[in-house]
Amino acid sequence: MSDDDVQLRLEAALERHTGRAAKVYGVQRLTGGANRTTMAFEASGAGDGDTRRGYILQIGAQVLDPIEALPQASPAEQARLMMAAAQTGAPAPTVVAILDSADGLGEGYITERVGGETLGPRILREDRFAAARRAMARQCGEILAAIHRVDPAAAPFLKRQDAAEHVAAHRSVVDSYDFKLPALELALRWSAEHAPRGHRLAVLHGDFRTGNLIVGEEGIRCVLDWELGQIGDPMQDLGWLCIRTWRFGGAGPVGGFGAREDLFAAYEKASGHAVDPAHVRFWEAFGNVKWAVDCLLLGTRGVEEVGIERSAIGRRIEEPLWDFFNLIEGREA
Repeated sequence: MSDDDVQLRLEAALERHTGRAAKVYGVQRLTGGANRTTMAFEASGAGDGDTRRGYILQIGAQVLDPIEALPQASPAEQARLMMAAAQTGAPAPTVVAILDSADGLGEGYITERVGGETLGPRILREDRFAAARRAMARQCGEILAAIHRVDPAAAPFLKRQDAAEHVAAHRSVVDSYDFKLPALELALRWSAEHAPRGHRLAVLHGDFRTGNLIVGEEGIRCVLDWELGQIGDPMQDLGWLCIRTWRFGGAGPVGGFGAREDLFAAYEKASGHAVDPAHVRFWEAFGNVKWAVDCLLLGTRGVEEVGIERSAIGRRIEEPLWDFFNLIEGREA
């Protein structure tokens, strides 16, 4: 589909979903791929008269799990989850339209565009984000508390897995590839034996980390990439944010920018739930196992597609496993 075709279909879709004629300008493809495409554009008339505003179109879904054992929301489900999260105060993108077959654009949604930076190395190193870095651990705690307040009844489509089930799902994915790496086998066994029991369940973002946050000089403006939304142990979101891969070389254990103590204190204050650091540490450790499994999934797909980038990710599988063993042996990853 050409950009001109996309423009015309976007104009028709905006009119259908907002009830107002719209004019679309400057369609720009931000990412590409076999299953998922993101485009930025401006439009006037879709609620603001002649004023141009920025929007994001996302179509398609990234499907990596060959046996569908892992949580993954469809584009329409992601949009509904973002809408539910916004109701509890989480800075989710504002959904303008959930696309349907009549729009002729594919499965996806349109949101308002939020300005800011998403690249981890820039957020962690550039002077203009110095004040933001000081606030972000606290902001993350508050935002995660807001996401975890979402009523599960507002997102009945989400996969529900407690800690043991989530570990078992990753075990089954690895088994489906008949892939035997001793370090991964030991990590999965340890995780199954140490999975928390009897924890509460909540709506999770599932991929809350540096790289999925839009950041301005004042701090976090928006949370992106809700496709791994699920119902599970809320400490999973806190632990995932802390794994070393998502620090992008930054010194702070929380996303490269902050301290665990600040994250936990803010979460406790905003949620009313106590945080057990050992409980979060399990999820930080298992987060590395999850990323190792993701490396397997992405690397395999890279080989199938003869794609250098995904194949290179596959070759990094030992890195998160090294971090995992450091954590369970009491060393800081």
